[in-house]
Amino acid sequence: MRRLLNRPEGAILVFFVTVQVICVIAALIWPTEFRYLSEPNIRVLLKSLAPLGIMALGVGILMVCGEFDLSVGAVYTFCAIVAATLVGQIPGAETGVSMNAFVALIIAVALGVLIGLLNGVISILFAIPSFIVTLGAMLVWKGTTLFYHGATSLAFRPDPVFKTIFGSTFWVIDMSFVWFIILGIGCHFMLQHHRLGNHMFAVGGNENAATAIGVNPFKVKMIGFAFAGGFAAFAGIVAMTRVGSVQPGGGLGLELQAIAACVIGGAALTGGRGSIIGVMLGAALVFTIQDVLLLIRAPGFYFDIFVGGLIIISVIVNRLLRLKD
Repeated sequence: MRRLLNRPEGAILVFFVTVQVICVIAALIWPTEFRYLSEPNIRVLLKSLAPLGIMALGVGILMVCGEFDLSVGAVYTFCAIVAATLVGQIPGAETGVSMNAFVALIIAVALGVLIGLLNGVISILFAIPSFIVTLGAMLVWKGTTLFYHGATSLAFRPDPVFKTIFGSTFWVIDMSFVWFIILGIGCHFMLQHHRLGNHMFAVGGNENAATAIGVNPFKVKMIGFAFAGGFAAFAGIVAMTRVGSVQPGGGLGLELQAIAACVIGGAALTGGRGSIIGVMLGAALVFTIQDVLLLIRAPGFYFDIFVGGLIIISVIVNRLLRLKD
């Protein structure tokens, strides 16, 4: 237990549980004013958490490799719009080609992976910080989205099977949240119990040392960029399926929240340190704070204050734990 608490994810776990206990107690004392435990609130919280959480998984894996991707929010929107236009609003509609939704999903995720790989190639081959490359890519794909579709929202009405798999709800559990958990478990085992995960930690921690033991940093980082782009695309489609439409600007700002979730969850900004469990807890904490502020009708800027403060505190705690090691 002490070993867990000495790790960044242990600290965020304790803080997350503390916040949940406080929220539950407050909901029991003031059930009418603070409806945290109400079924509609829990359902909305889990639905809203999944897209950011899925995106954060890919961002967290890339951060372990020592790189960043600020374009994931724009990729989230662009790939979702591409999938929606491929499916079409109704079968046979002139606005779309009425492609099968599952095929459109594969194409959109593959597009996200290609965008991630393109970011990686430019960043690594030209030795440009990924922060700068993906900042430019964010603006490129934001503009491309408007050029491709315009500024209006686009409806997404897939077939019932697709809707059931990616957008149905069982009691308070939405399928998007189920996908978040499934992907989180898969990424956890990949990062902690697979050779690829070991190589990612090695490259992010010390690239020269990783090269000396036979690890190919270029290959490892490219896989990390592919994860970030692919997960961003998948997150956009999951969110679009749940809502039934996509807004051209819907994903902007999510890239910063995803990075915030990773940092709060213990991922090091310098790479080589982090965990999927921490990323998942970080994303859950970000949305818990947002939900609480909405329930108490606090001004929107309070969210930025709390999340910004959490990022700073998390970086300090992460730094202290590394010095202690």
